[in-house]
Amino acid sequence: MLGVPLSEVAWLAFLIVAGGVIVGILAGLFGIGGGAVIVPVLYEVFRVLDVPEQLRMQMCIGTSLAIILPTTVRSYLAHKARGAVLLDMVRIWAVPSLFGVAIGSTAAAYAPSAVFKIAFVMFAGFVGLRMLAGGDRWLLGKELPGRSLLRFFGFMTGLFASLVGVSGGALSNAVVTLYGRPMQQAVATSAGVGVPITFAGTLGYMIAGWTHMAELPPLSIGFVSLIGFALMAPVSSYMTTYGVRLAHWLPRRQLEIGFAIFLMLVSLRFIVTLI
Repeated sequence: MLGVPLSEVAWLAFLIVAGGVIVGILAGLFGIGGGAVIVPVLYEVFRVLDVPEQLRMQMCIGTSLAIILPTTVRSYLAHKARGAVLLDMVRIWAVPSLFGVAIGSTAAAYAPSAVFKIAFVMFAGFVGLRMLAGGDRWLLGKELPGRSLLRFFGFMTGLFASLVGVSGGALSNAVVTLYGRPMQQAVATSAGVGVPITFAGTLGYMIAGWTHMAELPPLSIGFVSLIGFALMAPVSSYMTTYGVRLAHWLPRRQLEIGFAIFLMLVSLRFIVTLI
């Protein structure tokens, strides 16, 4: 990384900051600040930077996991202090989710980028359709399922989170609310599950991309851009307030539909690159 032209670093920093502005506004507008917004924005940033197509999605996902890690930790600690976290569920999910992350991170080193695009399309489609249909009205039961099924959910959450670049909150939220728990507990518990997922995922993507360092942007460790991590998080956090102001002008249902349309357009963007 020594000897990298300063102009390249400055160009990368500028694009990351611009991407952070977009991520922050969208996050505040739609109430979601995770990889569902960060990954598609980073994809366009790394496209402009000429990151090889076969490595671009992996770079987006690894950097996204790193960016959302601090926020996930802070969210978990705040919810835990209020007693909203279902700690038994977090303990049951922790180990299976790490197995899922391990498989996803390993895939980053060997699988083609199409795998990650397809996973993101599936994830975005699931979240988008759930929002369009009013997912908070769906219910599978009034009690959480047994340990075996919960472990399976934990494994799938870790796997998809590491393939898509999210903390797994959208998936774990869905599970908790589908079994009759209030949204406050769902969000709090998802944050608890997200801590090991984002930490292990970030580390895994750093290792997975180590052999591709020569093809990646300046100041990267494996598939994690340090400039992306250092700049996008604070910039997006600051710009979120402007998105929130805009959000207060619109009814909740319109916001849900708007975010669902955003996810569908992102999915279509990735589908086009697969053709």
